[in-house]
Amino acid sequence: MCISKSDFIAKLYISLKEANETLYWLRLLQRTQFINNRQFESVNNDCEELKRMLVSITKKMTDKGDRPNQK
Repeated sequence: MCISKSDFIAKLYISLKEANETLYWLRLLQRTQFINNRQFESVNNDCEELKRMLVSITKKMTDKGDRPNQK
């Protein structure tokens, strides 16, 4: 199955929103001491790295003029 470039970019934006929400919940888990600092740092670092990759891909895709909802 093949999706359009604009659909792919839209999915990237959704992924970024989900990564941000994951960071919110991770911080909450740490503040409530549900997870310890070592666990938080490990997962937080992975999530931040994923966000950086998603931002990079999104920038490269949209620099080509394929912004979603562009008029």
